Amino acid sequence: MDIISQIKNKVIVSVQAMPSEPLYREECIIAMMQSVVKGGAAALRVAGVRDVANAKKLFKIPVIGITKPDVIPPNWREIVYITPTIKDAKDLIQAGADIVALDGTSRPRGENNLKQIIKFIKINKKLVMADVATLSEGIAARLMGADIISTTLSGYTLESPETSNKPDFELLEGLVKAVDCPVILEGRIWEPEQVNKAFEIGAHSVVIGSAITRPQLITKRFVNRNEV
Repeated sequence: MDIISQIKNKVIVSVQAMPSEPLYREECIIAMMQSVVKGGAAALRVAGVRDVANAKKLFKIPVIGITKPDVIPPNWREIVYITPTIKDAKDLIQAGADIVALDGTSRPRGENNLKQIIKFIKINKKLVMADVATLSEGIAARLMGADIISTTLSGYTLESPETSNKPDFELLEGLVKAVDCPVILEGRIWEPEQVNKAFEIGAHSVVIGSAITRPQLITKRFVNRNEV
């Protein structure tokens, strides 16, 4: 079964932590990956060469790889920081990523443009997942050759200010209608009912991160329960 088929109508879990967080330790990330796979995750989305290589070594499910900086800069809404260069993509491919996810927004870039990075990944026979924030970005990324479009960055750019603590179902629906490739819902998913709604709209898969693997954020939701 090809990778696209393996993840159809499935839940993918993003297992990530920043270097400043306790769970960033290698044994902790591995334990989280083992836990979510045992729970039924159909694929993993992980950050960095270390975690991509461990995921490929330990599990027989698709691995989505990204790179991001050790410290997210204060102007993160304005810049591209998810797999921003060909070198980042190359590192992930060499580590074994089945799908390379990258920033597919229209924000200014550095040494490589989006089309160049997508072309490099496809030349190396890996799938490209473009994380976008708007409908026009998703359409553009697909035209450049992206195999999968994801709503990951909705609410996290200047072009898409966060107006809700709920998933961007409107963007999902627009992308499902506009592009001829799988569309994945990712971002601000906290309830099983939201997963059901995503599949009803036409999502190919759903990626869940914070609600499963970020205990500090889960705790905050309970502590600040009256603000949620």
